[in-house]
Amino acid sequence: MSTAIAVTSADMALPPQDERTLPAVVLQGLDKEPLEHALAAVQSLIDQHGHLIVVCSGAVSPEVARRLHTIRSLLESDRIALFRPGLPPLGLAVLARQLRQLASCDLSPGVLASAGRLLTHYIHAGALLGSVTRLDRVPVGLKQHAKSWVPGHHFAVLAHPEPQLVRIAPEAALPGPEFGTSMLVAKGQLQSDWVTATLVPQWNAQGLREAVLPAESAAWWGTGKLIEFAAFLPDLSVLYQLVTSVRQGSCHWCGIDVIGDRCVFCSAGPPPILENQLPAGRGS
Repeated sequence: MSTAIAVTSADMALPPQDERTLPAVVLQGLDKEPLEHALAAVQSLIDQHGHLIVVCSGAVSPEVARRLHTIRSLLESDRIALFRPGLPPLGLAVLARQLRQLASCDLSPGVLASAGRLLTHYIHAGALLGSVTRLDRVPVGLKQHAKSWVPGHHFAVLAHPEPQLVRIAPEAALPGPEFGTSMLVAKGQLQSDWVTATLVPQWNAQGLREAVLPAESAAWWGTGKLIEFAAFLPDLSVLYQLVTSVRQGSCHWCGIDVIGDRCVFCSAGPPPILENQLPAGRGS
């Protein structure tokens, strides 16, 4: 029984990376259908797969976010994980596909869900923007705001892992990954070859593919004039080695196997340290 990986729109379900990549479950229009229908659909997924990991963008509508939490609460299920990392939409779609790759392996549901936090650190995600006047997810200086009003200026923005913003010029560069990656590019309404002609060689990307721009990207970046990109680890063997090399433990609340200090399914953090468990000299 494989853990199901769900996304909230069809454009977040990227094509398979390899023959082992499991299909994504698309929970489209959750806020549009009657609640009882959505409850039945999610319950059916849990019955079929055992556990469900929903990868959800920070730009998803408040109605969809509320519906997801309502469904989880009404089902009173600790087998539903709602995962909303701070990645832009294309980077999040990449992460969801990596989890779909790993879902074909012998990882327990808790370890697979925890792997999302780990793999997030290895995704470099950003965009080329025609304007930063409405960009509020990456720090923008007053000078850059002023220049964004001048026609013809483009800005390269790295949102993750470390926010960075530069105005496009011959010497413009963004800090890239220090390991081999593939690049995924999704074009919006901006016309430019800077990402493919400049950034891909700078980052020494070993592969380049195009994807459909997620519908949530314009809201996340504050403009539809963009080209979104994400660099990631494509190989299942590398992803599996990364995840299995991390020490595993058990959630002290629900008992599921996890990596890291917080359970994605029940949201429990590490157990509190009692006074009689403190090292000598720390209890007073």
